[in-house]
Amino acid sequence: MTIIRQEDFIQSVADALQFISYYHPVDYVRALGAAYEREESEEARDAMAQILVNSRMSAEGRRPMCQDTGIVVVYLRIGMDVRWEADLTVSDMVNEGVRRAYSHPDNVLRASIVDPPFGARRNTGDNTPAPVHVELVPGDTVDVRVAAKGGGSENKARFAMLNPSDSIVDWVLRTVPGMGAGWCPPGMLGIGIGGTAEKAMVIAKEALLDPIDMHELLACGPAGPTEELRVELYEKVNALGIGAQGLGGLTTVLDVKVKEFPTHAAGLPVAMIPNCAATRHVHFVLDGSGPAEFAPPSLEDWPDVTWEAGEGAIRVDLDRLTKEEVASWQPGDRLLLRGRMLTGRDAAHKRIADLFERGEPLPEGVDFTNRVIYYVGPVDPVRDEVVGPAGPTTATRMDKFTEMMLGRTGLAAMIGKAERGPTGIEAIARHGAAYLMAIGGAAYLVSKAIRKSRVVAFEDLGMEAIYEFEVEDMPVTVAVDSRGTSVHRTGPAKWRGIIGKLPVEVAA
Repeated sequence: MTIIRQEDFIQSVADALQFISYYHPVDYVRALGAAYEREESEEARDAMAQILVNSRMSAEGRRPMCQDTGIVVVYLRIGMDVRWEADLTVSDMVNEGVRRAYSHPDNVLRASIVDPPFGARRNTGDNTPAPVHVELVPGDTVDVRVAAKGGGSENKARFAMLNPSDSIVDWVLRTVPGMGAGWCPPGMLGIGIGGTAEKAMVIAKEALLDPIDMHELLACGPAGPTEELRVELYEKVNALGIGAQGLGGLTTVLDVKVKEFPTHAAGLPVAMIPNCAATRHVHFVLDGSGPAEFAPPSLEDWPDVTWEAGEGAIRVDLDRLTKEEVASWQPGDRLLLRGRMLTGRDAAHKRIADLFERGEPLPEGVDFTNRVIYYVGPVDPVRDEVVGPAGPTTATRMDKFTEMMLGRTGLAAMIGKAERGPTGIEAIARHGAAYLMAIGGAAYLVSKAIRKSRVVAFEDLGMEAIYEFEVEDMPVTVAVDSRGTSVHRTGPAKWRGIIGKLPVEVAA
């Protein structure tokens, strides 16, 4: 009988989470490298290059590839012949492993979990608790799959109870464009079909833990209806032209995974969950011989891709920014920012809204006049870092506050990731502002442009506090100009036409 010791299990979970914070799965790196070579869109190639360079930098520096180090999800298959030498429950052991991983002094990870989930929403401080899925199976080992799922991609999960005669393909093609680019494509789609509502969601996420093998599937040809569905979805989703970071291009998904479960004759549950550019998961098996060991990938597995920040970019001095300069920016312009900017996310915007509602001024030292705000929640620094990985958060969450910020604070521009919604775009055009996009999935690369960092307000909010960053050559793209033109609308529309593989009614 195999004996699994509590300490071995806890340490294995902790080591796994540290490992996946800075090492992409090699199958993802290779698939993204191949997509980069095929890509014809200049904007998409630039985004992919930043992601690949960031990935290698994270592997070399052993620091998170994304500032959102995720909500931990664990799938366990526990052999029924296993005996535990433990005084904690399985979930408690997982959570202790999460605590160790996220507070590791050499590679602190960002704590993002809040409890309760509505109302006060206080950060738990250690990224616990983690959802744990347990299955008892024959055998004498513990099979463990650990993932860290970013909020941007998790927020784009979708579910539908279709009729048995409905087309799964049609539902996916209707749904994916509405997900926008906040899930940081190119990534993967996990599709769960059947079971019940909750079962479909569980197996959709579980599907994302499988290796990327679409290239092999296309080479060999699909065997059976499930593989045929995968290929059809892969080709048609990419034909939507959404592209890397939603800028338009040939590759939106690197793979589509499908898992099935028998279901009731009256319905067809279908779940879809995307995985982002910061794909993070690892698989290991405990057999009683000690904690799991994780072999680092070889740096030779990364493609020989380089990226230069200054090539063709417009240099912008943030300390002398004017409305006239903002009005001169064109959609798709690449900018290199230098100078001081403020940061703020959901919680900081809500605090500002509450201040205005009470007739109170902004906190001392917070002045947005002709300045730029960066939607970011950075990782805490370690060693000699000014700030930890500091990539953008999804900008659409701030749309509800955009009119307030532009109309009442004198803000000139905003930086985030993905598209802006109609409410945000209307406010931007009304006030002659601009929205700039940084690359989601390039957080470590972005952090290297930050020369100074200090908290200026709402320190109790932790990573959601207002910081002042001083940056040098921070790369961004003009995603919405002062007239309200959005590259997230024009880019995919252009590339849908170029690809031209979808019927008119689907591509519209």
